[in-house]
Amino acid sequence: MKKTIVGVLFGGKSGEHEVSLVSAFNVMNAINKDKYEIIKIGITKKGQWLIYNGQSENIKNNTWQKDTSNVIDDKSYINETLDAVDIFFPVLHGPNGEDGTVQGYFEVLQKPYVGCGIMASSVGMDKVAAKVLFQSAGVPIVPYENFHYEEWQKNKQQIMQRLEQNLTYPIFIKPVNMGSSVGISKAKDRESLSAAIENAFNYDENVLAEKFINAREIECAVLGNFDAKASTPGEIIPSREFYDYSSKYLDGDDSRVEIPANITKQQSDMIKSYAVKAFRAINGSGLTRVDFFIDKDSEDIYINEVNTMPGFTSISMYPKMIMHDGISYSQLIEILIELGFARYEKRANRKTEL
Repeated sequence: MKKTIVGVLFGGKSGEHEVSLVSAFNVMNAINKDKYEIIKIGITKKGQWLIYNGQSENIKNNTWQKDTSNVIDDKSYINETLDAVDIFFPVLHGPNGEDGTVQGYFEVLQKPYVGCGIMASSVGMDKVAAKVLFQSAGVPIVPYENFHYEEWQKNKQQIMQRLEQNLTYPIFIKPVNMGSSVGISKAKDRESLSAAIENAFNYDENVLAEKFINAREIECAVLGNFDAKASTPGEIIPSREFYDYSSKYLDGDDSRVEIPANITKQQSDMIKSYAVKAFRAINGSGLTRVDFFIDKDSEDIYINEVNTMPGFTSISMYPKMIMHDGISYSQLIEILIELGFARYEKRANRKTEL
């Protein structure tokens, strides 16, 4: 029986490059080798595409580019290899991988791929655009303000005054287009607010300011296409002020997770309903992880964001929540591949002529 060729993409020109390497390693380890043949497609931090024929462990350790005898940069060979792929699995996090750009390339190639399409990926990466869609779908959002780098350069004092009046301290500052909590800071006064904004502009030209919510952090996995289902929610119990990049991906952090989250059935059902609504609002497919806040004082639920290619590291919440509901890691990967094929076949059957 001929094996299905899966092109697993990893790395990327993104601040989340290293996270992608670990996620991709776990995905490749979990793929059923009797059914699937893996082609490893690495993208460097400069955006160069390479084929890697070496050990997956070198990807995890970020030493794969040094394994030069197994790295192929010949463009003709790469193009032929990409053409041979049956379905792509872009285990890419952040800009230039999770924002619709790579998904658009797959559409041009007319190839199936795992995960969300162009619109869902781009909207999921753009926190402001996502908030607009969530609100229109009836999913509560945290009060926010947003502004562009050029506006900031011209009106720094006015912008900070506006944030202080409309949001009040403490204020969370985030790059609009970035994930894995990269570039996020908590500002408690004007000095730290200015520094937080300057830091966020290192990662994106648009910045989001959000009202601080004294909240519990709840996450929910969504799996499927139009008939997607939400998982049992889990809770992040951070060891730091908030669940930052180090908490999510670096060893030695004392943050912990609880699955299921210690919440009421009513709260769990509401979060699952909101997760599916958010998934449909962005026209999601395959998978998303939807992050929520539960206000510790009012018990109100707010959506934080969606992640259209959540982490697949050994400590990542998405696979943990799915596995809690009875689906193994290997089964999850196979389901995602099947969902990618199903989405492609459905779209391929549409008319292209009047």
